[in-house]
Amino acid sequence: MKSKQKRGRAFQPDSIAAYFRLEWLPLTLITLSGLAYNVGLLAGPWFEGRLAQCLADILGGNETAAAMTALAAGYILVTLLVQAARFIKRFYVRRFANNINRRMKGVLYANLVRQSRGALEKQGAGELMTKAISDVDDCAEGIRKFTTEVFDTGVALAGYIVMLFAYDRHLALLCMIFPPISYICAEKMKKPVQRAGAAYKKAAAALSDRAKNAVTYRIYGCEDAQETRYEAALDGYEQAAVRANVWQAALPPLYLAASNLSVLFILWFGAKNVLGTGWRAWDIAAFTTFLSCFMKTAVKSSKAAKLFNAVQRAEVSWKRIKPMMKTPRALEPLAVPAAQRVEVSGLSFCYDGGAPIFEDVSFSAQPGDIIGVTGPVACGKSTLGRVFL
Repeated sequence: MKSKQKRGRAFQPDSIAAYFRLEWLPLTLITLSGLAYNVGLLAGPWFEGRLAQCLADILGGNETAAAMTALAAGYILVTLLVQAARFIKRFYVRRFANNINRRMKGVLYANLVRQSRGALEKQGAGELMTKAISDVDDCAEGIRKFTTEVFDTGVALAGYIVMLFAYDRHLALLCMIFPPISYICAEKMKKPVQRAGAAYKKAAAALSDRAKNAVTYRIYGCEDAQETRYEAALDGYEQAAVRANVWQAALPPLYLAASNLSVLFILWFGAKNVLGTGWRAWDIAAFTTFLSCFMKTAVKSSKAAKLFNAVQRAEVSWKRIKPMMKTPRALEPLAVPAAQRVEVSGLSFCYDGGAPIFEDVSFSAQPGDIIGVTGPVACGKSTLGRVFL
């Protein structure tokens, strides 16, 4: 029974949740500091409202500068504490993401070195390089953004919404009409973002394929033709990169603009509340706090929509590397023979039906000796090394 439980808890490289479980300690620190930071953010709009009210009272002769000084000092102190919690959260979020990146690459590399040569050649050098470097980085970056925004957007957004309803539930309901539009737009843009991301990955793999057979192209004088192909691949890569980045970076301002449309309701009905003809009786502090709180809510809403696009891009990379994210099979202990003396006498080599590449090569080497092989281009240096393989 215990063995079954241990197998059930074993690390599963093809499951994102498994990486989260292994990083429970950083996640605990992220949770505590993230809650402290995002709950502390609610003090900002409250202090801004109190400062505005205090200024109005000072101008009316009902308060002194000492009250403003006390409020400003409290605001500064709370801000310092909140930013300290933010520092802790950001530090451990990055450590958490770096650990996942390292662990993913370790699993991927371990499976790559265990594949047969034929399987590796079938996938292509460029495709493997892209999977091993770019795709894993994108996955880890998507996980980092998701973990960050769970607190910076999810917790903070919930706190701001509760604060809005506490001040005026009718006006808060009106203000909640437009922010969901950004989420709907982000969902509608899911397919274009994923298509652009997939095209970008394929273009990056095609660009990396130039490294494959580079020596062969050089030997047979095909470098010019390869350069032409490389330029065409580079143009395709640049276009794909621009498309992917446009879908990724151009949409957040639109999400923010859609979320901010509710400001019109606040200016109209909030002014009525201040005048005493609205749903609630407000003073300047309440109006300023509500407006500041909603502006922060709109920013968080746009970031949540942006997060959807970032996660969608990471999904493309995860689907590409997931077939290779499996538990590496155990390797047999490598039997390294003892160093021996090498004696080469009269070595010659030629390809089928071709002229000899080299003839009558003789040399000897003791354990620890280093032999340098030099000569002009295409004289047989690489071929000499292949003969020993």
